Amino acid sequence: MPVPWFLLSFALGPSPVVLSLERLVGPQDAAHCSPGLSCHLWGGDMLCLPGNIVSAPGPVLVPTRLQTELVLRCYQETDCDLCVRVAVHLAVRGHWEEPEDEEQFGRAADPDLEEPKNASLQAQVVLSFQAYPTARCVLLEVQVPAALVQPGQSVGSVVFDCFEAAVGAEVRIWSYTQPRYEKELNFTQQLPDCRGLEVQDSIQSCWALPSLSVSADGEDVHLVLDVSEGQRFGLSLYWNQVQGPTKPWWHRNLTGPQTITLNHTDLVPCLCIQVWPLEPDSVRTSICPFTNDSHAHRNLWRVARLQLLPPRGWRLNAPCSLPAEATLCWQAPGGGPCQSLVPPLPRENVTVNKALEFPLLKGHPNLCVQQVSSGEKLQMQECLWSDSLGPLKDDKLLVETRGPQDNRSLCALEPSGCAPLLSTASTLWDDDLGALWACPMDKYIHQRWALVWLACLLFAAVLFILLLLKKDHVKGWLRFLKEDVRSGGAARGRAALLLYSADDAGFERLVGTLASALCQLPLRVVVDLWSRRELSAQGSLAWFHAQRLQTLQEGGMVVLLFSPGAVALCHEWLQDGTSAPGAHRPHDAFSASLSCVLPDFLQGRAPGRYIGAYFDSLLCPDAVPTLFRAVPVLALPSQLPDFLRTLQGPGATRPGWLRDRVEQVSRALQPALDSCLRPPGTQETGFEMGPEAGDRT
Repeated sequence: MPVPWFLLSFALGPSPVVLSLERLVGPQDAAHCSPGLSCHLWGGDMLCLPGNIVSAPGPVLVPTRLQTELVLRCYQETDCDLCVRVAVHLAVRGHWEEPEDEEQFGRAADPDLEEPKNASLQAQVVLSFQAYPTARCVLLEVQVPAALVQPGQSVGSVVFDCFEAAVGAEVRIWSYTQPRYEKELNFTQQLPDCRGLEVQDSIQSCWALPSLSVSADGEDVHLVLDVSEGQRFGLSLYWNQVQGPTKPWWHRNLTGPQTITLNHTDLVPCLCIQVWPLEPDSVRTSICPFTNDSHAHRNLWRVARLQLLPPRGWRLNAPCSLPAEATLCWQAPGGGPCQSLVPPLPRENVTVNKALEFPLLKGHPNLCVQQVSSGEKLQMQECLWSDSLGPLKDDKLLVETRGPQDNRSLCALEPSGCAPLLSTASTLWDDDLGALWACPMDKYIHQRWALVWLACLLFAAVLFILLLLKKDHVKGWLRFLKEDVRSGGAARGRAALLLYSADDAGFERLVGTLASALCQLPLRVVVDLWSRRELSAQGSLAWFHAQRLQTLQEGGMVVLLFSPGAVALCHEWLQDGTSAPGAHRPHDAFSASLSCVLPDFLQGRAPGRYIGAYFDSLLCPDAVPTLFRAVPVLALPSQLPDFLRTLQGPGATRPGWLRDRVEQVSRALQPALDSCLRPPGTQETGFEMGPEAGDRT
């Protein structure tokens, strides 16, 4: 589809805001100072040794402020370098010390004693300059006449022409006196690149800047660099971070001309482009064209991911900074909006890619995190504990609030608000360990159930009237309802035991996501990930025996989830007949279950009781051992309809049911599956992108 907002065109050349610079002819350095002062530049550079701070013997000159100006040092009309002119503002610090004899006996009569107070001041001012790969130190000698020596007053400035620097470089300047009476001044400045200079025709390093245009072709975005044929240049795409250093994304040395292809979903506000000729000390020019683009901001929210950090930490992974706030809410099963907690927990400003802490004692599947943008718009909501603690529970959240004089009240969080429970309760005992409450529940129960009983009576009356008026139609409807209830009851009661090999944490999260999604079908899902306490108490083998027996007695299915680790275990058992002790995790039910699963397959008892599955992005179909192909082995999510149909059993699905469930499970699996496919280098940020480069034809 067309993407008109990508149709950009710009050149890495002049910028709308440019600087017109003064030209200095010749390579000689020079110094000049304010009227009334005299100054001298010592020839040659010196060694920068600030030394320690010493006490001033009387009034002294010290630097108070640094000021810079950009100029051009030109050797020919079209051969100039960028140069930094530095002005050092000076002031008088300190006073003449009064002799003790004068304080006791009056001022001295000898006029020679007053000469120092009328003398001029002289200072040696050091300027230190650093700009990779250049470092220089120069010495300026300044003399101030006695008429201008007023303690605490500014006396003027001395100007140095000039320090040469590369276009776009970062320069650091220090200034102090010898000897040093105060802490040295320092100043840092980022010099403009060629786009910010009006005289780029005079700077040879700016001549080779390529032009860049951005165009769209369906879902692809093309970065076209107009570079002369055969010219070699470097191109870097990076994420410009407000918080912390920039994050490189893609870098390559190319030969012009070139076209770089990106997917339009890869563009985010902080994506910047840097280009430079592959020459010594070449100028690097950067541009960030998508900073204010609304589509790029929407892409940023799409690639952002919330990550749970045990035990109570979390992190928002995103390539760019996000102006967002985070808050906790309570998600009840069955849909509906996530309810804000009462009393509300304070919202917290989010710093991306930084670990944050929840104000909780423990997690719960129904607790979710909401990300709200600066415009109070809900951008993201994830229930981070649902994968590790199971699906949403039908729990009621009770909220205790404490008022003045330690008054306490208890209410139940409901869609309509927080229903009070203890309005007439009395406290029998209360200390730091707990409390005893005596509360009448009849009023609360009556309020909750009166309308329910009234609705039931009304429904019974309507049903009785229908029976009298249309017996035949009602009989047919009841027959259909009976069959439908039987079908639904069978589906709800069927069990599924998931067996998998815990290859890594990402695969465990993927299995937990699959189990949570199957619980919504509904199925009764059993997985060792949710039964770690029972596994520790009973042992892996005993736990599997009990769960397998119960699942098969109820007419359920045992699901073998194949992964690279599971296939390796199966080959090990098929070759040696046993597994090396201590080779697997103590909670790994898959390795313990093979001693019972393999006999079922070898003796032909597996069909109708087992089903195999694997994630087609993580395992090749041919990798599944031949022995297990006696039962259906299905790929997920490509064969998800057949997988769900087999789990539900024959006659358990109705028209349209399967399509909705497939979409629901597939949508839940995709983020976890993407996380498993992510290369190790991108685990920290939680997103992956990758451009492809090709020669322009």
